[in-house]
Amino acid sequence: MKTSARLIVLHPSVHKHGGASHRIWLLLFVSFFTFAFIFTLFTTRDSITTTTRTTTSAAAASSNSRLPKPVFDALLHYAATSNSTATADRLSSAELKSIAAVLRRCPTTPSCNFLVFGLTHETLLWNSLNHKGRTVFIDESSYLITKLEEKHPQIEAYDLQFTTKVSDLYNLIDYAREQIRNKCRPVQNLLFSDCKLAINDLPNHIYEVDWDVILVDGPRGYFAAAPGRMGAIFTAGVLARSKRGGGGAKTHVFVHEIDREVERVCSNEFLCRDNLVESKGSLGHFVVEKMDENSFEFCPNSSSSPSSISSWADD
Repeated sequence: MKTSARLIVLHPSVHKHGGASHRIWLLLFVSFFTFAFIFTLFTTRDSITTTTRTTTSAAAASSNSRLPKPVFDALLHYAATSNSTATADRLSSAELKSIAAVLRRCPTTPSCNFLVFGLTHETLLWNSLNHKGRTVFIDESSYLITKLEEKHPQIEAYDLQFTTKVSDLYNLIDYAREQIRNKCRPVQNLLFSDCKLAINDLPNHIYEVDWDVILVDGPRGYFAAAPGRMGAIFTAGVLARSKRGGGGAKTHVFVHEIDREVERVCSNEFLCRDNLVESKGSLGHFVVEKMDENSFEFCPNSSSSPSSISSWADD
């Protein structure tokens, strides 16, 4: 009986220790999964919050990438007011508004790739109106470029040595016609062009951009030895026709002082009278379409004869 009693006392003791052990493991198991659940809950919530904030920020950035219309209109208003009496080197109020309207409804919304030949009174205005867009300025004066970069380091500008002269206008036109299937093709990579009218020594990345808007307001062209805008207009025409598809199929090209001989003749030759959509004061607005690389005519639907060139001056 003693032995049996001893056995009865020992059995509960053994079961008691085993039950405690199982409870401890069960408690640890439940605690682990509780912790894992709470940790997952918090990290998921933080992830959702972060994602929401990122999405909201991205949406806000997209909506704010275009200059607010009241600010856009105010800048244009004060610029137009200060230019109400336009001089030879300034755009009139109507001319400013013509360019600004295209920038406002840029083909590659919300901002434009805007190439400007010439540093002028309107340089800061163009950079501001094309808010968060790509605006690049090209000018013949390294001095003016340096001064601009010192005062406004955020502006992208390059100086360029033009090799043409106003007095060479008709020789260059004849040369371009002779080389239209070779060096002076309407569709080509200007970086490798040997055409005398091609601007090919800008930084390489300039030629990789699909420009939406191009303004030719430089270089100087008011005396015989001045470089003239033959190269700028030819280059604008080739850039517009040689787009690779990153932007719209059309490029808006503006030529200032189109009433002058060089600007009128070269615009007719390389931008084409049929592409002229608007004329405000001395500003011509052309819309030039992308062309097939096997095209060898700048103006397939119009004549470039001397008579058609001179008749434009009488319009």
